[in-house]
Amino acid sequence: MTLKIKDFKHYKKVYADSVKNPEKFWAKQAKTFNWRKPWKKVLENDFRTPAVKWFVGGKLNITENCLDRHLKTQGDETALIWEPNDPSRPFVTYTYKELYQAVCQAANMLKSKGIKKGDRVCFYMPMVPELTIGVLACARIGAIHSVVFAGFSASALADRIKDATCKMVICSDFNARGSKNIPVKKVVDEALKKKCDSIETVIVHQNTGEKVPMKKNRDVYWHKAIEGQSKSCRATQMDAEDPLFVLYTSGSTGKPKGVVHTCGGYMVYTAFSFQNVFQYEKGDVYWCTADIGWITGHSYIIYGPLLSGATTVMSEGVPTYPDAGRFWHICEKHKVNQFYTAPTAIRALMALGDHWPSHYDLSHLKVLGTVGEPINEEAWNWYKDKIGKNTLPIVDTWWQTETGGIMISGLGDLSPQKATFAGYPLPGIQPCLVNAQGKEIKGNGKEGLLCIKFPWPSMIRTTYGDHERCRQVYFSAFDNMYFTGDGARRDKKGMYRIIGRVDDVINVSGHRMGTAEVENAVNEHDNVVESAVVGYPHDIKGQGIFAYIIPNKKVTNEAAFVKEIRAVVTKEIGPIAKPDQIRIVSALPKTRSGKIMRRILRKIASGDTKNLGDTSTLLNPEVVKELLKKK
Repeated sequence: MTLKIKDFKHYKKVYADSVKNPEKFWAKQAKTFNWRKPWKKVLENDFRTPAVKWFVGGKLNITENCLDRHLKTQGDETALIWEPNDPSRPFVTYTYKELYQAVCQAANMLKSKGIKKGDRVCFYMPMVPELTIGVLACARIGAIHSVVFAGFSASALADRIKDATCKMVICSDFNARGSKNIPVKKVVDEALKKKCDSIETVIVHQNTGEKVPMKKNRDVYWHKAIEGQSKSCRATQMDAEDPLFVLYTSGSTGKPKGVVHTCGGYMVYTAFSFQNVFQYEKGDVYWCTADIGWITGHSYIIYGPLLSGATTVMSEGVPTYPDAGRFWHICEKHKVNQFYTAPTAIRALMALGDHWPSHYDLSHLKVLGTVGEPINEEAWNWYKDKIGKNTLPIVDTWWQTETGGIMISGLGDLSPQKATFAGYPLPGIQPCLVNAQGKEIKGNGKEGLLCIKFPWPSMIRTTYGDHERCRQVYFSAFDNMYFTGDGARRDKKGMYRIIGRVDDVINVSGHRMGTAEVENAVNEHDNVVESAVVGYPHDIKGQGIFAYIIPNKKVTNEAAFVKEIRAVVTKEIGPIAKPDQIRIVSALPKTRSGKIMRRILRKIASGDTKNLGDTSTLLNPEVVKELLKKK
């Protein structure tokens, strides 16, 4: 186990030491893992290029630390508990020994299909154990996994496959979600018609068992491909800086970015942050409700817990199926100790009534967590009262796909709690606030743009195939700093509150959506000349999507038009990107250089129409009056 914080006084000492001598601090954490060869240098630091390397020259395989090293001491202890969508079906458990054997079998399956070190394997799967097994199998042989959330459209999937030039897709037949079985293989087949020439093999896991078309010489069922494979597979030696995975995230431009994380630093940081944020103790049962299609699932369902020898729960269903007691039923059944979910889920369950949690025994819970977006005060208080009985700590974690792990958070019940505030930075993390000119804003009780001024082990190394884009997006705004894209406030005691995005990214139910990406999809409709998409406050999702649309010709049936727009966006991106509100307009407010004034559109969408600021510099100020009249 890496260093465990004992109390807040200890945190302050550890934090001071980690900032004073970060290389010494992280080397100490890294030494708790098994390395094939030790590193020659702890850190090479260049934030400008960027070219940051951790544990330079070190050799390892992350799965040896997730699985092999636990076999002697806890091989028969539970590593993974899987809860199916249908609660009438039995749950499935894997001991560390069973998970090790399953991963080795899958690794041998991948090798038998020609997958080797450095190849990219795309996963498009529901939350089933085979997804965790497949991801670890890739890491075992040095293949780079790229998990795509199984709610994305065929077009979005094809874009990601092509960008990473994936050699294989692993999918399921259907995704069992609530009362529906959602076609998955069908989406893959449609995606692969879009010039995904790099794909050689499609492995299909039978999740529901419903019949799906199988293409000869390309498609093979998981159970057939794994049949007869050895339960032993020597792990491939990796360099600390070799890529572990690519995960796509939306940005302020239309094309998703393939965020690259590497083996060594990511391993060290995810384990350290998991153990300290959740105050995990041996024998605890930990449950993160996220999807592995997002970074939270990578870091805090798979890698962080398994590196720590934890029991990790993964669930296939939704929080409201078969009823709004599903989360609490699972907590009771498995005696869950740490529970980690999204504010969106909390708000949705709040809206369905206080009585649901009261039916279940939640006495084993020790730490509650939230992730994906800042949690609002009302939801925080409900979570604290109804789930935590006003005694449990809430860790309101702030981090990003690009950071790899939790950056600012409470540490279980060891640090102060304050509604809407993420808290203090983890040891080794050096946040700062800067003004628009990049000058650091010192002192407490201040507000500014949130940056990180020193590297940390799990940080983004590049955007796949386009390093210049990585530099431009994250490292060009302010000299020698990583710019998060978020605004933040530091209170008088130094606790951080994340205010929200300052770029054109909307956070919908914890899922980041680039406005340009949604606009590109909207513009695919034949009767759209131009569109502008902004976020607005939403009671359940945190932020909703508001689309202003200029049609090519007059819209006679507005309801049908709105339905068509949503269908186009679903087809191009997926249901998660559907606009909640659509307003048909004749023009958009623009500057004289032709830039859309989204500031004004955001205010109108949120209902804040009294203070729109100066509109005199607009090319067409009269359009603002038209927008204000429309409801």
